[in-house]
Amino acid sequence: MWIQCTWPSHKMRLDSSTLLTFSKNLRKDINFIRTRTTTVCPSFSATMSTVSTEQDVASGQAESTQKPLQVAKRLEKFKTTIFTQMSNLAIKHGAINLGQGFPNFDGPEFVKEAAIKAVIDGKNQYARGYGVPDLNNAIAERFKKDTGLLVDPEKEITVTSGCTEAIAATMLGLINPGDEVILFAPFYDSYEATLSMAGAKVRGITLRPPEFAVPIDELKSAISKNTRAILINTPHNPTGKMFTRGELDTIASLCIENDVLVFTDEVYDKLAFEMDHISMASLPGMYERTVTLNSLGKTFSLTGWKIGWAIAPPHLTWGVRQAHAFLTFATSTPMQWAAATALRAPDSYFVELKRDYLAKKEILVEGLKAVGFKVYPSSGTYFVVVDHTPFGLPNDVAFCEYLIKEVGVVAIPTSVFYLNPEDGKNLVRFTFCKDEGTLRAAVDRMKEKLKN
Repeated sequence: MWIQCTWPSHKMRLDSSTLLTFSKNLRKDINFIRTRTTTVCPSFSATMSTVSTEQDVASGQAESTQKPLQVAKRLEKFKTTIFTQMSNLAIKHGAINLGQGFPNFDGPEFVKEAAIKAVIDGKNQYARGYGVPDLNNAIAERFKKDTGLLVDPEKEITVTSGCTEAIAATMLGLINPGDEVILFAPFYDSYEATLSMAGAKVRGITLRPPEFAVPIDELKSAISKNTRAILINTPHNPTGKMFTRGELDTIASLCIENDVLVFTDEVYDKLAFEMDHISMASLPGMYERTVTLNSLGKTFSLTGWKIGWAIAPPHLTWGVRQAHAFLTFATSTPMQWAAATALRAPDSYFVELKRDYLAKKEILVEGLKAVGFKVYPSSGTYFVVVDHTPFGLPNDVAFCEYLIKEVGVVAIPTSVFYLNPEDGKNLVRFTFCKDEGTLRAAVDRMKEKLKN
């Protein structure tokens, strides 16, 4: 048996229609081969089954003599991320995943088409280390439109593999061992881990419900001669809080007075519902001491593309780029070209995005209230934090495990986002970056099975 597959000449250029047709035909051929090898060559299938069994036995033997896991001391305290744990449990129990913040719907067609075109046009080799010029320009254009600030795309913008890498490059490139960095808890879990890798000393300031306001006096007392930077995230994951103009002004004044840098994670800037997003770099005297971190994934529902960036004045960009060069060096080339197209989307795209997410938010928030949760205000992001204590479980981890196994819905325990887990033991986080049918189904399950 043989199958002939006629490939186009390597000099031909495939358009997106031809590429999709070829992909469908290839899948048919693969399925045909699978069928024929089972019916025509049963000995082949039997052989593969034997190999698989032998591999399983060998694997079992290896596990029985497995050596202890090894990890550097600076990462010993960090376990498998809570997102991985909860997503694995969701799959095991067939639960609806309102835990991890990735959409279950796809990004816009015009952006995906731009990526396909870039691949077909041969934009597939290493990109320039700090970004494809067209994307750097698009980022600068968008930043000017959003903040009024004019930045040099060649000297002040660094494209990274997602915002998580932008965070890592900033920490590793600008923080020295022993430097103090102030975080507002709860915080995105990569912050503490990356600072640990940089050898920093983390100082935590806890934001407490219901408003999660910044405790200004506590912040003032936390700043010392050893404070190198303050890391803020607005709109804020996991609480949905947006830092107010007054809070940002106070932080800015403290940073100028004490010669402290600010690293600001603004990946949810286009998901600001209750107030306008304010970028720290736009405040008087702050651009020169601020690294602004952002990404494509949240705004365009393309989290798997991992396109992020850091915007900073040249004297700070130097450190970011030095670290970036030895982390990933460069980011996916065709996706960068497509990202440039995305950032030049008309204003109507962003208006519609916010409108759609407001509708999703209303479904989830009203549903959670009807179930019996105490729901805290969420001004931005696609997250909502609730108090789970009406349901009688001892802490957030126990509640989330019960919710998955007995109710069939996933939430994230927030204690993992605090330096002191006790501070978050009463809170869990839900996400509404899912289609409306999924959100309604999750609410229905909780109404039916969750009793307080």
